[in-house]
Amino acid sequence: MKYVQNEFENTYEEKKSKFIAYFMPYDRFDEVMKNLKEKHPKARHFVYAYRFLNQFDQIVENCSDDGEPRGTSGKPSLAVLSGAQIINTAVIIVRYFGGVKLGTGGLVRAYSSSVNEVINISELFEYKKLIDKQLYCEYSELSKLEYLLKEENINIKSKEFLTNITLNIELTLIEWEELLIKLPINIKT
Repeated sequence: MKYVQNEFENTYEEKKSKFIAYFMPYDRFDEVMKNLKEKHPKARHFVYAYRFLNQFDQIVENCSDDGEPRGTSGKPSLAVLSGAQIINTAVIIVRYFGGVKLGTGGLVRAYSSSVNEVINISELFEYKKLIDKQLYCEYSELSKLEYLLKEENINIKSKEFLTNITLNIELTLIEWEELLIKLPINIKT
């Protein structure tokens, strides 16, 4: 599964109609939709589709045709996201009508192509299920531990400096199991 971390935009034209696709992380969906409606007051349709993982690791998906004939825009857009195995991501397609009716098949092709094109120009990242763990060390061990974590590409979320040092880290379960083997004996988990 893949996701985006930034916003991307691409314009697709079909028989004088403009389809401007905005591709973004799901958590920015509401904000971007509001901004697009202000930025494009003359646009006819704001079609969207999104997929995200909920707290139970289930994929939640939704879409809207926003006034286009039923099933001709939102569902095809969602099908492209699903087919590309994209999660935690949303797409909004702003349509300006060009005066020529595309028909149901033409709309399906136009919206699908619009989403495919914005995906093609986007930077996608491989999704990993992260867990939070803590490591405890003496002050004298901190630099060695930080070096090891950097070498293993493990993110340090925070550090607490008390009698000992607590590092809050995030990583995958497999990375955690591999790290346990590499940790010095005096580092506690």
